[in-house]
Amino acid sequence: MDRPALDVVALGSAIVDVLATSTDAEVEAHGLVKGTMALIDADQAETLYASLGPAVEMSGGAAANTVAGVASFGGRAAFIGKVRDDQLGRVFTHDIRAVGVEYTTAPAPDGPPTGRSLIMVTPDGERTMNTFLGAAVELTADDVDADLVGTAAVAYLEGYLWDPPDAIDALRKAVEIAGGAGRTVALSLSDPLCVGRHRDEFAALIESDVDVVFANEAEVTLLTGASSFDEAAVAIGGTCEVAALTRGADGAAVVHRGERIDVPAVAVTRVVDTTGAGDLFAAGFLYGYTHDLAPRRCAELGALAAAEVISHVGGRPQLPLSALLG
Repeated sequence: MDRPALDVVALGSAIVDVLATSTDAEVEAHGLVKGTMALIDADQAETLYASLGPAVEMSGGAAANTVAGVASFGGRAAFIGKVRDDQLGRVFTHDIRAVGVEYTTAPAPDGPPTGRSLIMVTPDGERTMNTFLGAAVELTADDVDADLVGTAAVAYLEGYLWDPPDAIDALRKAVEIAGGAGRTVALSLSDPLCVGRHRDEFAALIESDVDVVFANEAEVTLLTGASSFDEAAVAIGGTCEVAALTRGADGAAVVHRGERIDVPAVAVTRVVDTTGAGDLFAAGFLYGYTHDLAPRRCAELGALAAAEVISHVGGRPQLPLSALLG
């Protein structure tokens, strides 16, 4: 088969992150579960935003962060996701194109505003995300560019998109196109609460159509119903070609065709903000995967990228990740 024109095309929620330093008490006061992502409506977003301290705005979104990372490594990447034709939508569009990601999804002329995630960062660097999806839920199958998906080595699907019904149709269309073109389908489970909402659907999708699964320890344990991480790794490894499983400070485990490979985390001087850690691990792994590197090296690149992003505020790299290739 000819070399694909793109390494990775990602389908995900187009989100602008609003990051603010918070305390554990403030997270609890809002009834939030620390370290997870909760979906909120427009009124909740307004109330929470008013309660936050000084905030920093920057483009984010899980899958968008991943392809930004792929591009930072020197890979060829594209993104499919919906914004509104408004100020934040223009910010998102500028930012993702500026980092070298192809982005041509037409903005919505009306309807909900561009999505935003209000992220409360506690002193330990943990982030609690409160996401108003806004225009991101307006993504439909018509927005899926068949040429982009069919000419990318990997179609990377964001699990969060399993919430809005029309976006499910978009994901299924991408799976069909990628499968028909003989490409790889990768799925990020995104968040434990997301897995809780869609466990059966995710399990069926992985069994039938997904080649590479990305998950953290909590997500894969919940998905498989296992009593331990070790059991969960065995279980997920039996349903897909590759499972890339992150464990925070304990590193990562890759299960490749039944064989488990453990890779340590990369030490950082100080964890500032864990926003994007999993997204950038996926970026490093996918860059390696699409450049025919061994599973261990793919995971090592993921660990390096994750270490870079947790050393500063925000979910996208501040330094060219290509410098980490050595």
